[in-house]
Amino acid sequence: MPSLGADMEAGTLVEWLVKPGEQVERGDVVAVVETQKGAIEIETFQPGRIEAFLVELGSKVPVGTPLALIRAEGEAEPGAAAVPPPLAGSAMAPAFAPPMRLARAAPAPPIAAALSDTGRARASPAARRLAQAHGIDLSAVTGSGPAGAIIYADVERHLGEAPASPEKPRPLGLDLHAMRTAIAAAMARSKREIPHYYLEHQIDVTACEQWLTQRNAALPPERRLLMGALAIKATALAARRFPIFNGFYRDNRFEAAQAVHVGVAVSIRGGGLAAPALHDADQLSLDELMSRMRDLVQRTRAGRIRGSEMSDPTITVSSLGERGVDALYGIIYPPQVAIIGFGKVAPRPWVVDGAIGPRSVITTTLSADHRVSDGHAGALFLAEIGKLMQEPDKL
Repeated sequence: MPSLGADMEAGTLVEWLVKPGEQVERGDVVAVVETQKGAIEIETFQPGRIEAFLVELGSKVPVGTPLALIRAEGEAEPGAAAVPPPLAGSAMAPAFAPPMRLARAAPAPPIAAALSDTGRARASPAARRLAQAHGIDLSAVTGSGPAGAIIYADVERHLGEAPASPEKPRPLGLDLHAMRTAIAAAMARSKREIPHYYLEHQIDVTACEQWLTQRNAALPPERRLLMGALAIKATALAARRFPIFNGFYRDNRFEAAQAVHVGVAVSIRGGGLAAPALHDADQLSLDELMSRMRDLVQRTRAGRIRGSEMSDPTITVSSLGERGVDALYGIIYPPQVAIIGFGKVAPRPWVVDGAIGPRSVITTTLSADHRVSDGHAGALFLAEIGKLMQEPDKL
């Protein structure tokens, strides 16, 4: 069971998306786990063959518990005594001997009930919830799970064939009350343990706006860039130059991250909030970053986040400019050490070449961990973001 944040202690396995004996590749989604943050898809981090499941569906298990065994290509078959039997709903997995390896998982949509064969169509709770949200009769869905049971992927496949329901329910698999509880716990811990300091910097983004207007003029809406993409790219590039803001504070010391995975704060209708990662944001082109950002926001609001997206952010960006907020001062999400806030773009009187004129200005803020950095380094970091945003054609 992967750790998907400092506030996570356990998760509930709600669906397997693979079967024993099936071959998987690195990055394949193999299971769905329910946490306080909602349903998360678990990926495997090594290729191989699924040897055995160690946790039963519906089991709530602590972080770090083995969920399944994967045999890597070329590994010898162990003796029968070396293979641990699958668990029958136990919370913890037994110790196992090499050469077996752990298949790490990623959380997924919550399950509302167990598999049923009492007259209703056999379906996993996650599948039932998705079907109910879209008004689908499960008797019309073909199941591909054990004994013909309907699983989440079957309902998704059916959705692709059937006309979409006009109703737009709240995101599947999200218990917003539980999510707020988890957020409150993480933020209370952050304010209690992390000595925050705050800086503010105003950036003239007139050149940014003009460049975006020219670039987007001939493009369809789905391919246009937003100011948010430029802000994220500038933050990622600045974090690469100032690695002291990109990493984790663990065991009383700072660990600089090897990559820049920017967590993007996404508001969820009904009051939820998540900040999944845009991986390697510093290396993406603006077009690719914008495309991935749209996909990430859509999946987050639909309750289909992947485990690596929740566990990987090395620095977070939050923006409330579209809500009319001039500036925001974020709370650091542990074990990260910094969060950047962007407010709205607003017209301001500004001095350019000795003359005062109207310019488009955005207020950028930094909340950082004083155990790792100080105001001098923070000021240089914010200035670098400002410099990058004034040269959008170089991002």
